[in-house]
Amino acid sequence: MATVAATSAPLMVPLATPTAESKPFGRPALTADEKEKYAWLLEQVKAYTDITSSKGTSPLTDEERQWLTRECLLRYLRATKWNQKDAEKRLRDTLIWRREYGVSELTPEHISPENETGKQVLLGFDKQGRPCHYLNPGRQNTSPSPRQVQHLVFMLERVIDMMPAQVETLSLMINFKQSKSRSNTAPGIGQAREVLHILQNHYPERLGKALIINVPWMVNGFFKLITPFIDPLTREKLKFNEDMSQYVPKEQLWTEFNGGLEFEYDHSVYWPALIKMCDERREARAQRWIAGGEQIGELEDYLAGHTEQSVSPKTTETVAAPAPEVVKPAVEPTPEPVGAPISKLEEEVKVEAAPASAAA
Repeated sequence: MATVAATSAPLMVPLATPTAESKPFGRPALTADEKEKYAWLLEQVKAYTDITSSKGTSPLTDEERQWLTRECLLRYLRATKWNQKDAEKRLRDTLIWRREYGVSELTPEHISPENETGKQVLLGFDKQGRPCHYLNPGRQNTSPSPRQVQHLVFMLERVIDMMPAQVETLSLMINFKQSKSRSNTAPGIGQAREVLHILQNHYPERLGKALIINVPWMVNGFFKLITPFIDPLTREKLKFNEDMSQYVPKEQLWTEFNGGLEFEYDHSVYWPALIKMCDERREARAQRWIAGGEQIGELEDYLAGHTEQSVSPKTTETVAAPAPEVVKPAVEPTPEPVGAPISKLEEEVKVEAAPASAAA
């Protein structure tokens, strides 16, 4: 009697780590001038006590203090071309926005209906260890509403949870393959501009690549409409109809994007697995932040478990700190030598526009 070879079931949960061959670019060494500007900004932020928003005035929370890492401050400095006063204003504006928008109050239960069809999926990592954020406009299942934009913000926060040590950016993967039930998957101009504003002002320096396939003429026209609102440096990061395996290992690239990873979206399986994974990583970072002295300006590599050195309470030097159990990436990437040039991609990119097409 002939036997039938068993086939492996498709993956239904997020991948936890990049491949062993995936290597981050490493962090750039700061010039003397950049160090001085960072030190100035750090002192300004350390002096924050209360934040005033439309919801009133209240003290800076521990969550907000933890958010103000060294790398966070540097992202805002890079985004403002190292104008420290502009960077300080934008940081404060983001703290106000996060309170008013209720970023930390967006619950999985509230967002869940938006993702029932898998129109946004976090799956795998690219060749620089950046999490891949898949957008599938053809799987749109809701009408335009504030929750659609909240969905994008929620998923961006989860992408950040998933970032391994030495990684600050994401790879955006957009597939405009048409669905049978919905042909117009592009967002309206008003909603697109809202998304662009949020990304440009409150998630700077977060885009590594935006890889876009199956772009129909209607969506192509939409991109032309929003081009005036997209920073030229961001436009350089958009890649249309290219072979995505140039940027993402085939074994971590979804077959729907011409990769080799068999993945099937089942909301009842994927959603709780994603939330659990992100909750655990966020809690591990919080515990390390506490162990390191609860410092504004903490190192993100320390919070991610890449180094056992925490920022000293009194200086910018580092001191040893206790290390609670954390979730680590499968491989500890070796950073570039001090002074090595960082890729222009990591130096200049801004994440202000590409995800707009997901919020249809």
